[in-house]
Amino acid sequence: MTLRRGESLLLALGIPVLLLVFFSVVDVLPAPEGVDDRVDFLAPGILALAVMSTAMVSLAIATGFERQHLVLKRLGTTPLGRPALLAAKTAAVVVIEVVQVAVLVPVAVLLGWRPVGGGAGLGLLAVVVATVAFAGLGLLMAGTLRAEVTLAAANGLYLLLLLLGGMVIPLASLPGALRTIAEALPAAGLSDALHAAFAGGAVPGRAWLVLAAWAVAAPSAAAVSFRWE
Repeated sequence: MTLRRGESLLLALGIPVLLLVFFSVVDVLPAPEGVDDRVDFLAPGILALAVMSTAMVSLAIATGFERQHLVLKRLGTTPLGRPALLAAKTAAVVVIEVVQVAVLVPVAVLLGWRPVGGGAGLGLLAVVVATVAFAGLGLLMAGTLRAEVTLAAANGLYLLLLLLGGMVIPLASLPGALRTIAEALPAAGLSDALHAAFAGGAVPGRAWLVLAAWAVAAPSAAAVSFRWE
């Protein structure tokens, strides 16, 4: 179904690949202090962006229209139940993320990205926790708002988190108060975790705390408030 929707492919692969190539080649954004090559900063951030686009935006929009077209109402007559539906949709997101990683990592390597150390395990763990958090946010919107409102809200939140998540613009470049707010968002938690993991350093405890908090709060709110129609 994802392959049939052009907008889903654009969000999942088109935009992340375009941003990765453009900002790696064109000297537009400032590189963080201590980073020699922009792609070393951009690659983990774009991976985080890909997770967010699939787990939150694509999931929210698809589920919102399924709800509006009464697909979810029909599922509601089965023994599936809310928690099982939400868990199944979150698991399906992981399959798409595997494809995203398989495309983005080779592109980043061709652009000169050389991840340091054995941070793949920590990076994978951060992606799993963030997927749960973003999927919870997406399903929270899809299960409570009209489909058209979900479409606007998910895309608006995507742009906001893109700018404040430390994915293409370093968090250190943000003003003090705005940076404090940004650091409490799941996008910043994931990008911080991936930047640290692939740079060979320890993932900040704050990043784990933020991701864990959102991974508990967002799916819980979605499960309680989700409406079938």
